[in-house]
Amino acid sequence: MARRIKVFAVFAMVLAFMAAAVSAMAASGGIIAGDGTSPIVALVRECSPAVVNIDTEKMVKRSFGPFGDDPFFREFFGREFENFNRTIPMKGKGSGFIVDGKEGYILTNNHVVGDADKITVTLLDGRTFEASLVGKDPTFDLAVVQVKADNLPSLELGDSDAAEVGEWVVAIGNPHGFENSVTAGIISAKNRTLQAADVNFRGFLQTDAAINPGNSGGPLIDMKGRVVGINTAIVPFAQGLGFAVPVNMAKQIMNDLIENGEVKRGMLGIMLQDLDPAFAETYKVPVERGAVVAQVMPDSPAEKAGLKRGDVISAIDGNNMTKASDVVFYVRGKLAGDSVSLEIYRDSKKQTVKVELGEMEDDSGQGRRSRGRDQGDDDRGAGESTRIGARVGRITPDLREEYGLDSDKGLVVIDVERGSVADAMGLRRGDQILEANRREITGISDWERAMSGSNKTVVLLVNREGRQRYFMYKN
Repeated sequence: MARRIKVFAVFAMVLAFMAAAVSAMAASGGIIAGDGTSPIVALVRECSPAVVNIDTEKMVKRSFGPFGDDPFFREFFGREFENFNRTIPMKGKGSGFIVDGKEGYILTNNHVVGDADKITVTLLDGRTFEASLVGKDPTFDLAVVQVKADNLPSLELGDSDAAEVGEWVVAIGNPHGFENSVTAGIISAKNRTLQAADVNFRGFLQTDAAINPGNSGGPLIDMKGRVVGINTAIVPFAQGLGFAVPVNMAKQIMNDLIENGEVKRGMLGIMLQDLDPAFAETYKVPVERGAVVAQVMPDSPAEKAGLKRGDVISAIDGNNMTKASDVVFYVRGKLAGDSVSLEIYRDSKKQTVKVELGEMEDDSGQGRRSRGRDQGDDDRGAGESTRIGARVGRITPDLREEYGLDSDKGLVVIDVERGSVADAMGLRRGDQILEANRREITGISDWERAMSGSNKTVVLLVNREGRQRYFMYKN
C-alpha cells in the first residue's frame, strides 16, 4: 500500500511539473494559448500577408546540337554552329518579406534575385507585381527589391542578438513552390559558420523549423511576430538543420542597399595568420591564441592607426579573437567608416589601438604568380648559404626576374631539401626571406647569425607572390 501511495505521489509531481511548464510557456507566448489554440495561428494570420512569393527568370544560352558546345565543332561549322544554340529562360523561385509597406521594399536573399533578368512578386492576396532590384550584398547573401505599390503589409524587424537558443520560431515561405507554407521549431544554436562553394559566413542562426529550397529569403519569426532571421541555407543531407542570417546584420546593410545599391564593406588593410606557439615564444607574446599581423598595406586604415607587422590581435571591441578568421569575419560584419578598438600585443606589451575602417576594394588580381624553376636547375646566385635545409641566395637581377620578385630585399630560397626543417615549415623555391627570428635579413651574414647556434624555434617572415606571412617551426 505504501509503495502504491509513493508511485501516485511521484505521478502527481510529474503532472504538476508539466502543468507548470505549459502555463509558463503560455504566459511567455508558448505552445498553448488561453483559449486552447496555438498562438502560432494568430501569429501566422498577422504575419503571412507580408510574406511574398518571388519568381525569377534569367535568359541563358543552351546548345541543342548533337555536339554540345564543343569548340572543335564550333570552329568546324563556323556560323552554322550558332543555329544549334538557343536562348531560353531559366526560372527560379524563392521567398521574401515586405519591410517597408509605403515604399514597397522587400528583403530577400541575393542568391534568389541577384542574377535575375525578371523578378515577379506575388502577395498572399493574389496580387502580382514586377519588381526591380534595388541592391544586393553577396557577402551576406542579402538583397532588396522594390514593387510599385503602397500601403502594403510589412513585418517588424526584431533583435536577433536578444534571441535565445531554445526560443520558439516560425518560418513562412514557399518551399518547393508550395506557397505560404508555415513550419515551426526552435532556435537550435547561434553564431554558426558555413563555408561552402556559395556560402562563406559566420553568425548564422540555426533552427530546426523545416526549411527547404524555396524558403530562401523568407522570414524566421519569433513568437511576438518580429523577424529575427532571413532563411538562407540548409544542409541537404540532414533533417532539422536550417540556417538564417540574423536580422541585426540585415539592419546594418539594408539602408546602404537602398541608398547606394551596394554595401560599403569595412576594411583594415592587413594580412593575418593564426598565432603559433613558435611565434609566441620568439616574440614573447603572453597569450596562446590570437591573430598575427603578417603584413600592413601601405596607406591602409591599419597603417594610419599605427598597426605594425608582428602585432598580435587578441580582441576587438571586447570580443576575443582566437584565430585569424575571427578577425576577418568580425571586420567583414562592419561597414566603411565604423571604428573598432583592437587589443594587441607588441613586444610582449598589451596595447589598445583604435582604427576607423576603410572601404573594401576589389582585390582580384592581387598577388603575383612565381614562374618557379625546373627541379633540374642549378643557377646559383652570388653568395649562398644552406641552413635548416634551405639553400638561400642573394637576390640577383636574374633571380628577381626568374621568381617575379617585387624587390631585392632579403634573400631568396633557391632550393629546399626534402624532409628538412625548411620543408616542414612549408618553404618553397622563390620565397623571399625578409626576417629570421626577429632579425632583419639584408644579406647572407644576417642569415648565418640568425640561424647559428642550436635554435629549436625558427620564425621566418616570407614574401610569397606579393603577400607576406610568417613561417614557423618549433622542435
